[in-house]
Amino acid sequence: MEKLLFGTAGVPHSSPSPSTQAGIERIAELGLGCMEVQFVRGVKMDHRMAREVGEVARKREVKLTAHAPYFINLNAEEREKVIASRDRVIQTARIASLFGAESIVFHAAFYLGDEPAAVYGKVKGILEEAVELLRAEGNRVLLRPEVMGKGSQFGTVEEVLSLSAEVKGIAPCLDFAHWHARTGRFNSYDEFVSLLRQVEDRLGRKALDDVHIHVSGIEYGKGGEIKHLNLKQSDFRYEELVRALKDVGAKGLVICESPNLEADALLLQQAYSSL
Repeated sequence: MEKLLFGTAGVPHSSPSPSTQAGIERIAELGLGCMEVQFVRGVKMDHRMAREVGEVARKREVKLTAHAPYFINLNAEEREKVIASRDRVIQTARIASLFGAESIVFHAAFYLGDEPAAVYGKVKGILEEAVELLRAEGNRVLLRPEVMGKGSQFGTVEEVLSLSAEVKGIAPCLDFAHWHARTGRFNSYDEFVSLLRQVEDRLGRKALDDVHIHVSGIEYGKGGEIKHLNLKQSDFRYEELVRALKDVGAKGLVICESPNLEADALLLQQAYSSL
């Protein structure tokens, strides 16, 4: 990607309509550059609508991505639930491809008391199946497992980077707020740079030229993430994060997941532009 773009997780609150098309229009009016289409309650968009959404995004020069449904657990005990989860990832990728997205984000799994290494092997195998099915259809959308905010969830930085290194068609979604909530650390310029360099070391420079990042304020406790907060109501050092992104020359998408969405997306963009 040519530069770092900032946008929202879903339709901006100030959009005159909750439709995806209206959200794209509002993103452009605000001067933001991207939007993550939220399929978190299900992929409720048909092929015709997806193509219309893509046309609006192309005309307004807004980059789109998508978030798959929350109802995904590739480590479910029941095989039918694992297959249903895999198929939700695939369905999201199919629709996202129609509106021009190059990648999708998803929450991969829960440990459910299993050893992390065993869960990793199971998740990897299922994602290899998903990528193979998509590539057989000519679908080139990248699947991005997200760094997660609770200790009960599959999705440490190491797990996400290892999947990205070992499975062609997988790339990371770096959620800096989640990682801060999960570790109680990674909330300073040096730590942000070290994490970005870790990405580069494992995946090459191309990974920093096509990042997908989630940012928000966050409330957390012993178990990790509790809920998202607006940036200025949290302890998250977003100004140090954008400086780290600038200094390593990161390019790609920064998606704001704060409750106030576009206000914090603009705050991040302005902080970045001022450097």
